[in-house]
Amino acid sequence: MWFGLTLLRLSALLPYRSMLWLSHRLGGFVSRVLPKRRRIAETNVRLCMPQLSEKEVEQLARASIDSAAMSFFETALAWWGSDKRLRKMVIFEGTENIDEARKGGKGVIMLGGHYTTLEISGRLLTFFMKDFHPVYMAAKNELYNTVMIRRREKTISTLLENSEMRKIIATLKKGEAIWYAPDQDFGRKGSVFAPFMDVQTSTIVATSKLAKLSGAAVVPFYSERLGNGQYVVRFGKMLDGFPSGDDVNDATMINRAIEEQVRRAPEQYLWLHRRFKTRPEGEPNIYS
Repeated sequence: MWFGLTLLRLSALLPYRSMLWLSHRLGGFVSRVLPKRRRIAETNVRLCMPQLSEKEVEQLARASIDSAAMSFFETALAWWGSDKRLRKMVIFEGTENIDEARKGGKGVIMLGGHYTTLEISGRLLTFFMKDFHPVYMAAKNELYNTVMIRRREKTISTLLENSEMRKIIATLKKGEAIWYAPDQDFGRKGSVFAPFMDVQTSTIVATSKLAKLSGAAVVPFYSERLGNGQYVVRFGKMLDGFPSGDDVNDATMINRAIEEQVRRAPEQYLWLHRRFKTRPEGEPNIYS
């Protein structure tokens, strides 16, 4: 792990074009040595985009693996890149939607997704706002988790672990913002099935509960790699009528907000994780 972290630290010194070149090579290596992960990505793409040919499915899955490999170098930039270097790389859009959401001192839930630009977008966001708190899941490796927290908290307000629900609600009630990405499969408990990319998907109901208990507004948060060394950090309009009191309706609104960016840049979504692991009763395991 120390060796890997050292490589990560050194990679922050690379020119951006070199990072792109290396991410393509690294993506090819991952595709070859981890065929199970490649098949998961292909299964997800095939399920969500049935209009694609088999060749197009394979190409998009491979592009998403390259994009995930690029996130390795973006993590290095986020943790060790200078403000001078990074400030020139970001374009903000829709900032008026955050201003509108914060009127009256309301807290804000910035609704993100597991786009491969997730790590660097958090660092880039600091050039627009400082008082936001990412909600994170602790890494299994203790050393990596410690380094991750320390590097993030160098530039970002206090992190909130996803198990600290009381602390999260208290933060929102104080009128502050959290960044939250609920698009993972946590099983049936605390979840409902709602469409994501037209596929019935196990979706946690915690987002609507957080909004109800705190009174916070929910604003979609998007990030996108442009390929020319710049990134767009975009805020969508507040979710209207959220929470509605209907868990399935709320989960559908959340999934639609996240998939907006997935459809805009599908190769930059993290197709490598088993998003559709939990299936409705009677449906087979799609990853078997």
